[in-house]
Amino acid sequence: MGAQKSIHAGKAKIDVNVDFTHKLCASLMLPPPRNTSSPLSLVIGSLCIKHPNLFGGSEKLDVSWDKGLYDSNVLVAYRRPRPEWLSQQCFVIQHSLSPEVGVHGLPIDNFSRSGSGGVNLSRLSLGLDISEPISSKWSNTTSLKFEHVRPVNDDWRSITRDLDGFPVTCSGSNHDSMVVLKQESRYAKANDRSFSRFSMQIEQGIPVLSKWLIFNRFKFVASKGVKLGPAFLLTSLTGGSIVGDMAPYQAFAIGGLGSVRGYGEGAVGSGRSCLVANTELTFPLNNMLEGAVFMDCGTDLGSGRLVPGNPALRQGKPGSGAGLGYGLRYRSPFGSLQLDCAINAFQQKTLYFGITNLAS
Repeated sequence: MGAQKSIHAGKAKIDVNVDFTHKLCASLMLPPPRNTSSPLSLVIGSLCIKHPNLFGGSEKLDVSWDKGLYDSNVLVAYRRPRPEWLSQQCFVIQHSLSPEVGVHGLPIDNFSRSGSGGVNLSRLSLGLDISEPISSKWSNTTSLKFEHVRPVNDDWRSITRDLDGFPVTCSGSNHDSMVVLKQESRYAKANDRSFSRFSMQIEQGIPVLSKWLIFNRFKFVASKGVKLGPAFLLTSLTGGSIVGDMAPYQAFAIGGLGSVRGYGEGAVGSGRSCLVANTELTFPLNNMLEGAVFMDCGTDLGSGRLVPGNPALRQGKPGSGAGLGYGLRYRSPFGSLQLDCAINAFQQKTLYFGITNLAS
């Protein structure tokens, strides 16, 4: 269930949406919010404000706020009009607050879930995104941003060390600062029988000041989908590595939905490098229902010990793991419902439920 409202003021449009279903599911699956004294802590939803003509020259302003039980994200984006054959520029300011469970989370229930490790991240970034004109198959985006990351505990107070007494920042203080130059390239090709996708991200920490982080981070995602008669086979490979300065929260977290299903977020491992492979076969059961079988596997390539403080070893993460599972996909004109059951190497079962593409 949800509520959506549009308010027109001149040419501005305000969309307000509150997701009551998310609130209900989250309250059944998660413990009560940490700060129950504030009525705002019980609110889950999103607010979106769009203005297509801010100063009368077709300048676009987008403001969005998304809030969950434990996390929030505020994004302000300003776009100036430019001809289509030129690169498009977007000025962005973003602030997010979220639990850091991928690296500092504690694996529980045979590694099927990750509990709070007492570390949350407050991130502030501001800078410029530049999108080059899209060709038939390739698209490129370059961004230059200043980032300020401040770890906080579950009471939202700044911290410099985790529960075991190890530093949670690279600088050793209560925050890290960096200027990051990021280049992202995407490739896509599709026909009636198959599709191919590839994306590559390269991030470079620029040493504007001596105490700011200097690093190079690389990540790629390659996926291929092929029709096999009435069935469809989807495979993907994800990998990455980081060299130079590094805070623990920058490690690649392996495990969880979108990685290795059957494990909690980051419960397989966290390292300076990673490699994750996913394979899924779907087949029709009737006109609206599909069955699925899948296998996920991932590894930190032995790089978990290279993360400052070695959090993966202290939490007993195996460093590699595989998950098997099966599921159902129900497709209707109003949206898609997905139910999956994944089993990890410790024979622990985990259910995943999702609803996507619902008509408003």
